[in-house]
Amino acid sequence: NIEVWTEMLQNMKSRGLKQVELFLSDGVVGMKAALTRTYPKAHFQRCLVHVMRNICAKVRVDDREKIMNEFKQVHQQTNQEEATAVLHE
Repeated sequence: NIEVWTEMLQNMKSRGLKQVELFLSDGVVGMKAALTRTYPKAHFQRCLVHVMRNICAKVRVDDREKIMNEFKQVHQQTNQEEATAVLHE
C-alpha cells in the first residue's frame, strides 16, 4: 500500500536521509510510487533475483536454463545499446 511505503520513506527522510540515488526493491505494490513521491530524483530498479524468479515461473522447466542464460547475457552488458543488441540476437 502506497501510504505505508510513503510513511516508511518519510520516516527515513526525517531521520536524515537527504537523497536516494538508487532504490532496489522486489516490486512490491506501491513502493515505486511512494519513492517517487518522497525522493523524486531517485532511480528505481527491480531486484535482479526477483526478476529472474518471475521469469522462471513463466517458462517451461525444460526451457529455464536456456532462457536464464540468455537473460544473463543481456544483463551483463555494460550499456543499454549493447544489451539491446544482445537481446535482438
